[in-house]
Amino acid sequence: MKVEDFVAALGADFFAGVPDSQLKALCDYLMGSYGIDGKHHIIAANEGNCAAIAAGYHLATGKVPVVYMQNSGEGNVINPLASLLNEKVYAIPEILVIGWRGEPGVKDEPQHVYQGEVTLRLLEDMGVPYFVLGKETSPEQLEEKMAEFRPLLSQGKDVAIVVRKGALSYSGKTGYKNDNPMRREDIIRHIIKYSGDDPIVSTTGKASRELFEAREAAGQRHERDFLTVGSMGHSSSIALGIALSKPERKVWCVDGDGAALMHLGALPVIASCRPQNLVHVVINNGAHESVGGQPTVASALSLKDVALACGYPSAVSVPDFEALDRELEKAKAGKQLTLIEAKCAIGARDDLGRPTTTPQENKAAFMEHLARLSSSSTSQSG
Repeated sequence: MKVEDFVAALGADFFAGVPDSQLKALCDYLMGSYGIDGKHHIIAANEGNCAAIAAGYHLATGKVPVVYMQNSGEGNVINPLASLLNEKVYAIPEILVIGWRGEPGVKDEPQHVYQGEVTLRLLEDMGVPYFVLGKETSPEQLEEKMAEFRPLLSQGKDVAIVVRKGALSYSGKTGYKNDNPMRREDIIRHIIKYSGDDPIVSTTGKASRELFEAREAAGQRHERDFLTVGSMGHSSSIALGIALSKPERKVWCVDGDGAALMHLGALPVIASCRPQNLVHVVINNGAHESVGGQPTVASALSLKDVALACGYPSAVSVPDFEALDRELEKAKAGKQLTLIEAKCAIGARDDLGRPTTTPQENKAAFMEHLARLSSSSTSQSG
């Protein structure tokens, strides 16, 4: 279905969402039509944030908004869906548009498999009527379903459109770029150079894929790295848990701007713990690149200043590799919590691969590596 027909059938003029590769046609259409104007379209930090913004729009206008997300974001939206929007509370109607990653029978990455299995079940448990949109769905069929949904929306109920892979198309061209010179894959190689045997926790998406391939290219094993293939926005918290439990070892977190923004509350928690052995590198390209390159607000934001305001004792922003190497070396030798914001270009190799190990294999190897590091530290101190 052409995305123009899809939007027309929904009959809404306000969209709030977190970009998704399954919904790239919709995301690109909205960016091409409105950008992020705040009047018709806004890209928010996480899905619960989207639902709340859309609720405010409804309260101010009486109109029904659209909230779009990947199905991995269902977890973030459940709280406002149950305790704010539900007809037993404020009865605020919203149309949820959900990209169905990991649909049963459709090959996908490991982190999407279980989420795909429970996508419809979660909606059923939340009492949200839904319609599954596939490649074969016609605009007329969607319009008929929306005609069934409108009485429910008028009663303050929420409804969902679950979008299968390839169901939406968009012929327009929307490009995303910035002027930053450093490439993320090269930034990761520089981090590897300084981290040595130290454990690395890398964030969801292309950063973890590039870390895996950088190890492959260097002929290195992967046990040093925990690849946070799902659970976007939580890699820094995982790294914190490791750093607090292994204070004798430097721990590195390779984060992204979209992920850091999604759960920004992690920063003051990390700062309050003050782990002297944690280096938090946020690669900031101002984009949700792993799902298409749509912008985040981080391009106009100093994450360094945010970290300092949250209580990080040391935070810097680096625009080039000379500055990056200087700060990585300083962080390696230092004994204080440090954040390094690395300004990064948008873009990745077209032939970028994916990890060839399973998440369980990654976990087992990583835990064994941490145990060896602890044994080594104990024997050296003894």
